[in-house]
Amino acid sequence: MKKIILTVAAVFAFGLANAQDGKFKVGAHFGLPMGDIKDGYSLNLGVDAAYMWSISDDFKAGVTTGYSTYLGKEYDVAGFTVKPDNYSVIPVAGTGQYSFSDKFFGGLDLGYAIAIAPSGADGGLLYQPKVGYQTEKIEVYLGYKGISSNGSTASSLNLGLNYKF
Repeated sequence: MKKIILTVAAVFAFGLANAQDGKFKVGAHFGLPMGDIKDGYSLNLGVDAAYMWSISDDFKAGVTTGYSTYLGKEYDVAGFTVKPDNYSVIPVAGTGQYSFSDKFFGGLDLGYAIAIAPSGADGGLLYQPKVGYQTEKIEVYLGYKGISSNGSTASSLNLGLNYKF
């Protein structure tokens, strides 16, 4: 896992050093768990960072990472109260964004989610299609995040806010 993180950090640093027309953005998201994970988890929270290069006037591509956690919720099983540990990941992905107009966009993040908690948890394929509204400095988006591994999917419907530098 250290090799993966170091490789991603090196690629990200190289991209930042060689970018001439790129834009950096940071943000946060929250979401409602769906699918396989919704019974044991109540909320998805996270922070995001991305660096995007202009490929054309309407299309940008880049790299993204951050931190995302699914908060475990208490529930009863045969008279006992159970609360799973939070499921936390560091996403490492490529990202693309197409502007339909000056104000509206669609995008996709595709990569790998490195599981960091609980101990022994599996990471998996990360995908996140999204649509949103943008200004020169702010983006607000609605996205569906999925992390697929070993036949199950941790997913959530997210609302996010990014600030562009």
